[in-house]
Amino acid sequence: MAHHKSAQKRIRQTKKRNQRNTQLRSALRTELKKFRVTIAEENIEAMQAKLPSIYKILDKAVTKGILHKGNANRNKSRIALAVNKRKEELATS
Repeated sequence: MAHHKSAQKRIRQTKKRNQRNTQLRSALRTELKKFRVTIAEENIEAMQAKLPSIYKILDKAVTKGILHKGNANRNKSRIALAVNKRKEELATS
């Protein structure tokens, strides 16, 4: 255990930040999974409605330091590709 006041404070801060980051990362993953389920369903309107909120969540994760900027951009790109592919599939059928 740390003996200095500053080291004890650092330990408290680290625990708090770790807990907050874990919660936010978990919420992000949950929302991505929910969106993938929406893509699998045949509801174009729901996909279009949720897309900006997913982008916002990913961007917020970047500003909070939970995701790297490239990781978020990659996720957004793959989501957009999946949505467009699904729209094409539904349009042809």
